[in-house]
Amino acid sequence: QFSIDDLKAQPNQITCWDGVRNYQARNFLRSMKLGQQAFFYHSNCKEPGIVAIVKVVKESYPDHTQFDKKHLYYDSTSKKENPKWSMVDVQFVRMTKRFIPLSEIKVHHLAHKAHGGPLKNMMLFAKQRLSVQPLRQGENLPGLLTPSVRQPS
Repeated sequence: QFSIDDLKAQPNQITCWDGVRNYQARNFLRSMKLGQQAFFYHSNCKEPGIVAIVKVVKESYPDHTQFDKKHLYYDSTSKKENPKWSMVDVQFVRMTKRFIPLSEIKVHHLAHKAHGGPLKNMMLFAKQRLSVQPLRQGENLPGLLTPSVRQPS
């Protein structure tokens, strides 16, 4: 578990986004670009939701935890010459104007699904277990613009 407070406590408020072990989520990580912003989403808590905005400060590179036999995210099938898993570095930008709970996002999603709005196909509800997900053009939440969603493990 990694919270926004953990990120804010890091030197320069920067950390690597490691431990992604889903191929689709990894591919989304690999596509992230320098300066791109993302929502920081708390998921391992009583009420999941968006709490902050972060930005990519280092593009995709091999996730070092895949090679550490003592680490939770060790992968014995990944080879240093052809690593399976990647990570990016992110930096805290700011807290969101308010906590945006998943339940509220879902209300908007269901309304858009029923009436054809831009959130009708929001990946957050189709692929809930992915820790990295893009937001498509137009999938903006009230007062916040960003291209990605983060769900820390």
